[in-house]
Amino acid sequence: MSKQRGITPEDLYQITWVHDPIPSPDGTRLVYVSRRVNEQQDGYVSRLMLLELDELKERPFTSGTRDHSPAWSPDGTRLAFLREHEGKTQAWLIAADGGEAIRVTHLEQGVSSLCWSPDGSSLLVKSSVKPDTGAGEDADEPDKPLRELVVDRIRMKSDASGLWNGQRAHLFVIPVDGGESRQVTSGHFDVADYAWSPDGSSIAWITQMPKAGEDNNDFSMTNHVYLARPDGSDVQQLTPEGYQFSRLAFAPDSGSIALFANDRSYGNATLTKLYVLPASGGELRCVSKDWDVQLGHAIVGDMRSTLTTTGPVYTRDGSTILCLATVHGSVRVARFPLDGRHGEYLLPAEKEIYQFAELPDGSIIAAQADVLNPGDIYLYEHSKASEQEPVQLTCSNPQLGKEIGVCTPETFWFDASDGLRLQGWIMKPAHTTKDVKVPTILEIHGGPHMMYGFTFMHEFQMLAAQGYAVVYLNPRGGLGYGQQFVNACRGDYGGGDYRDLMEALDYALSAYPYIDESRLGVTGGSYGGFMTNWIVGHTNRFKAAVTQRSISNWLSFYGVSDIGYYFTEDQIGGNAWEDTEKLWKHSPLAYVGQIQTPLLILHGEQDLRCPIEQAEQLFIALKRRGQKTRLVRFPGANHELSRGGNPYLRVRRLEHIVGWFNEHL
Repeated sequence: MSKQRGITPEDLYQITWVHDPIPSPDGTRLVYVSRRVNEQQDGYVSRLMLLELDELKERPFTSGTRDHSPAWSPDGTRLAFLREHEGKTQAWLIAADGGEAIRVTHLEQGVSSLCWSPDGSSLLVKSSVKPDTGAGEDADEPDKPLRELVVDRIRMKSDASGLWNGQRAHLFVIPVDGGESRQVTSGHFDVADYAWSPDGSSIAWITQMPKAGEDNNDFSMTNHVYLARPDGSDVQQLTPEGYQFSRLAFAPDSGSIALFANDRSYGNATLTKLYVLPASGGELRCVSKDWDVQLGHAIVGDMRSTLTTTGPVYTRDGSTILCLATVHGSVRVARFPLDGRHGEYLLPAEKEIYQFAELPDGSIIAAQADVLNPGDIYLYEHSKASEQEPVQLTCSNPQLGKEIGVCTPETFWFDASDGLRLQGWIMKPAHTTKDVKVPTILEIHGGPHMMYGFTFMHEFQMLAAQGYAVVYLNPRGGLGYGQQFVNACRGDYGGGDYRDLMEALDYALSAYPYIDESRLGVTGGSYGGFMTNWIVGHTNRFKAAVTQRSISNWLSFYGVSDIGYYFTEDQIGGNAWEDTEKLWKHSPLAYVGQIQTPLLILHGEQDLRCPIEQAEQLFIALKRRGQKTRLVRFPGANHELSRGGNPYLRVRRLEHIVGWFNEHL
């Protein structure tokens, strides 16, 4: 047997990601998306795969290079999906037995998502249009001269989509066998999640419509659920004021709607809970009120980006709602009976379940990852058991654990100095010999309201393969440990969260004697980049640091980030003109005169979440002081570079990180 080698940055090119497992209505077949890096290493290719569940045989089902978002027709005879072709994403159809796919939509701005009408005659799709002009068919417009951009709203840009182009996301009904399409929603608002009622009588969606006399609702952090007939008439607001809704699903009898929502009682740190609302309007009831748990998916990783995870799902008899839950480093499936009984977890802990679906017999199909596997699809045949062994339906990355060695992290818990219980992990590099100490990297997650956990981390595995121990944890402010825990960093950035990280490192040094205290490094991205900057401005215990897509100056962040004007007020507690001293006090740039640690600064040129001027300010100050630093700018990259950006640049980013630590540690 050949000796395993350690994982490298370039192994990203060989990884396959699987997602969107969609069982056929009769439960005999499964379609899912298989995605990997293209041959040019500048993007990704994806196609639909078909798996016969009784024989566990699979085959490619579509031949496009960017096919995704499959949806079976209600009778199971056809499959709708999205395909990017000639620069636009449109809806396509293919027969359940295979064959040539046909294009269904010709919307000028393409389609971003779809679902079927209950009778199978139409698709409900979301597309972008200018509010005052409506939808347009494909047209060859002549080249236009360079034009100025006139801005009259505060939400003028988005890290995901760039500068606002005046368009809004709206719903359209598209007959699949010919006929006139119709626009269901219109106006100066964007439709978020949506669904068609199973009885076909209505369509529900989530948005925040401007109040009378307003052109937009940019300052509102709450929204509503609306209901209308499929032709767009008789629009009704179903929900009360004061909530932020994110996902919805109709009950099988169309009588109620399940909702993910929060009441904003802790601002952006408010836990998402499960609610039920009568479809005819009425009392909004919280089903998970006794659970101090974040519902939905909130785990941090570098294997998935902008993936739509599963929202609430009614069981087929309508008696129970299933949903994801983020808890103690795991993302699990939870079940909430609607008869008043307490909720419970269904599937094992210490996994990242990112999507799931129920089969007719009550079994569950789950797309899940763990610390050794970026993700595969599994069948849990008996949903009542929480510790059962599932049937693995796909084996997407057989090279991991065979020719490529991977490291199994060890979990630890410890008590912070103020009594708060904290969870962390450590990766010990392979081939560590007794009594030989190893350099160690402290990794810090972003958010801050996210969570490290039991999932595959390419970056961490690469560092361990290079001979580094890797310590990572969830300091206060992260999700997974209750409402008070996630709220604990608001207004205190650089306070308790900083102490948690330093005390975690102290604990690891006492518990794991192979850590070399004289060779410590630190890195993190986004909020983790902020904290990296803060750390090197407050201690010299680290010999090298890498800050990624970071925040250095809250005063400028307020006005340049796509979320700056509300995120700064919510997290730091002030604005740039009334609370200047407070924002500066919490800015790492204020302590740049104390930084002595060699600092590598990595940043995407098109990052609109933490714009690159944050990196430039820090870099210029350090260079002016004569400190050891370097700025690496990634062209065309936004805030999602490490998770879903250009594959070649993702690899280069990893090479820069390990190169810096190799040089200084």
